[in-house]
Amino acid sequence: MTIYRIPSILSALLFDMDNTLYTNGEYTRFQLESPVRRLAEIRNTTFDEMQREIAGYRAEYRKTRAAEHPGAQGDAHVSLGNVFLALGVPIEETVRWREELYEPALYLKKDPKLRNTLTALAGSFSLAVVTNNPVLVARKTLAALGVEDLFGVLVGLDTCGVSKPHAAPFLKAAELLGVSPETCVSIGDRYGIDIALPLELGMGGILVDGVEDVYGLGEVLAEKSEIKN
Repeated sequence: MTIYRIPSILSALLFDMDNTLYTNGEYTRFQLESPVRRLAEIRNTTFDEMQREIAGYRAEYRKTRAAEHPGAQGDAHVSLGNVFLALGVPIEETVRWREELYEPALYLKKDPKLRNTLTALAGSFSLAVVTNNPVLVARKTLAALGVEDLFGVLVGLDTCGVSKPHAAPFLKAAELLGVSPETCVSIGDRYGIDIALPLELGMGGILVDGVEDVYGLGEVLAEKSEIKN
């Protein structure tokens, strides 16, 4: 876990979902590969060739970002949704594919430790999910984990029609929670997708390496609060 900033007044925790609220390598691979296979079929090409095209786009993106923002810290990652958009697949189509393809309950199960952690956090903070998956997939994922009722707000790919990293989903989550962005902290597993932009927006940021780090958030936030007080 890497703590980049925790606001002096903290009202809300904005959680990324995949690889943050759960850790499951098989499901992660399926989510990354199945839309690529769908696109390969539509374009009458192979999965491997489609993967190479995506890798080529990402390499060029990183090169461009490095030239435009020398010294930027780890923010050159581009989401699969944004790659697809650059390749001519509208966000609406990406949403539809993911809703059709993803069934979290086939891979995930209830996590009592996560529920206990989030229940304790919900006693002090408002909780939201900000994900690059559609809201329907987010609901199914949280239900599979047994924590759906603990989140007051879900912001997905179809909420604002844009993929993180983009300001709109983070600001929308704060708006729906009724709190100032400066009193939120974004928690996720990818610096360039989940942390860098929220920091620019004045939010806090905590980078985690999967759900094991999330289990320890209560102690971390309590410790930081005591230091500030």
